[in-house]
Amino acid sequence: MSVFNRLLICFVLISANAFSQKEQKSAFQVVPLGIKGGIDEKNLSAYLVAPTNTNDFIALDAGTINAGIEKAIENKVFKVSTSEVLRKYIKGYFISHAHLDHVSGLIINSPADSSKTVYATDKCMEMMEKHYFNDETWANFGDKGPGTPLKKYHFQTLNIGEETPITNTTMTVKAFPLSHVNPFESTAFLIKNGESYVLYLGDTGPDAVEKSDKLKSLWTAIAPLIKSKQLKGIFIEVSFPNEQPDQFLFGHLTPNYLMKELHTLEDLSGKGTLKGFNIIVTHLKPPTKNIIKLKEQLQKQNDLGLKIIYPEQGKKFEL
Repeated sequence: MSVFNRLLICFVLISANAFSQKEQKSAFQVVPLGIKGGIDEKNLSAYLVAPTNTNDFIALDAGTINAGIEKAIENKVFKVSTSEVLRKYIKGYFISHAHLDHVSGLIINSPADSSKTVYATDKCMEMMEKHYFNDETWANFGDKGPGTPLKKYHFQTLNIGEETPITNTTMTVKAFPLSHVNPFESTAFLIKNGESYVLYLGDTGPDAVEKSDKLKSLWTAIAPLIKSKQLKGIFIEVSFPNEQPDQFLFGHLTPNYLMKELHTLEDLSGKGTLKGFNIIVTHLKPPTKNIIKLKEQLQKQNDLGLKIIYPEQGKKFEL
């Protein structure tokens, strides 16, 4: 083989490798402010997500805000004050459903917060206006609803399946319904940044237990994004180990049910498409022995070759 041909082959290989690395470049940065379900009020569901190399974060659920920001500052994720992260870095809140472990941080921190948008589906927004920001249980910091709206927050209702620009960011969102003790609804948020996506699910039970097709419909919608490798990860809850009886799941998943649902997703997206795919496990419920058991079960049952990520409060990662 001539020297020229060798050089040409080397150039092609190097170029292909560089292109591949460029293709795999992270699209999102994630800072978990709270990761658990249950009784730990300083560590409840809330995930900051932003395009990489920006501070344009949105909060996916808002169970814990202040304590999570403080933890992130301890871990040197942020180099500014807690107040500055709260007021300047968080551009909006996405509330999957109105249970307190997903909204309490938003409510408690609202007096210290800056003006921004709160996004939710119609039913969720109605509950927040009726039960929380109602001038009785809490001042109405919104721009509609009971009492005297203080107009700090803009309450924006999301239409199911409609792509909506996220104010003060380059991202968009599309909402999908979930069943969380049927007929009570939760929400999944599909976040888009450029040509990349990330999917966040609020609390959800499996279709089989919920007597619903909401997860199957969601999997059908996102399967093309799995196939094209545009979806960078799925945040999905696993609250209990497999021993939890169906009648006491209360609209949550176990490792068994998670894997069944993800097998349904793979059937739709194509065999092998979930190998190495990022599954970010959320809403693990104490006690610690249950969380340990749950993780062991997931490891044993991971026959799809998933990359399972257990986020830690205040520790940044990228997707």
